[in-house]
Amino acid sequence: MELTPMAPQCGVEISGVSLANCSDAKMREIKHAIYEHGVAVFRDQDFSPEDHIAFAKRWGGIDINNYFPLEDEHPEIAIVRKKPDQKTNIGGAWHTDHSYDQIPAMGSILVARELPPEGGDTLFAHMGAAYDSLSDELKAEIEGLEAFHTADHVYEEGGIYAQTDMGGDLRGQGLKTGATHPVVIRHPHTGRRLLYVNGAFTINFLGKTRAESLPLLHKLLDAAVRDDNQCRVKWRPGTVAIWDNRTTWHNAMNDYHGHYREMHRITLSGEALAA
Repeated sequence: MELTPMAPQCGVEISGVSLANCSDAKMREIKHAIYEHGVAVFRDQDFSPEDHIAFAKRWGGIDINNYFPLEDEHPEIAIVRKKPDQKTNIGGAWHTDHSYDQIPAMGSILVARELPPEGGDTLFAHMGAAYDSLSDELKAEIEGLEAFHTADHVYEEGGIYAQTDMGGDLRGQGLKTGATHPVVIRHPHTGRRLLYVNGAFTINFLGKTRAESLPLLHKLLDAAVRDDNQCRVKWRPGTVAIWDNRTTWHNAMNDYHGHYREMHRITLSGEALAA
């Protein structure tokens, strides 16, 4: 098994392994690589829906998605798709999944099933590198801070997606979400300090209004997506990407209008976050 960094701070491409048949020893190496690099990309995988589910169960629990369409025969698998006549895509802004849950999902296993002829890349940004890039003064300012996260404004009836041509494809408009997390967390496996806010779901710092929170929040969001924190996943048939929601943000590029794109995603259960 060979690991090739995708960028100086974020992402690794792993070759020489079949995910459907990998040994326990290689599984441990894969997990460590993802915890450290944030996202791992595997090419030329023969990965059926059954393989996808079996591999996910080796991580632990599976979180069933509350919003996306589910695969008819395998409801563990959420369908992330954009049709040729749609202008909006799912995940087309910087975010980390499930920060609005009190125990956020650990990450996701995303499998390319049908791709446009070009475009549809996914960008990732490393939140350990983001934290390290902050000035000492900014690190001191956010030490001990907590923030409130919710997805209600995104998915609720009348929310952001409901106002687009993607709204009719999604579920869960009646759900209510909300969670409070430290602004700086320690990764439960590597111990690395990570910035844990995002532009999609972080609303305010505790003790401050949304308006009072925005100046500091914008400073943190700008630091998180510095070019040298990022990598780009270019999808090909047979590509599988696995990422850690604690370590990374991601952003699905919406640059393939008029073409169909379908990805299959399993969300991996996580653990409580700690400062």
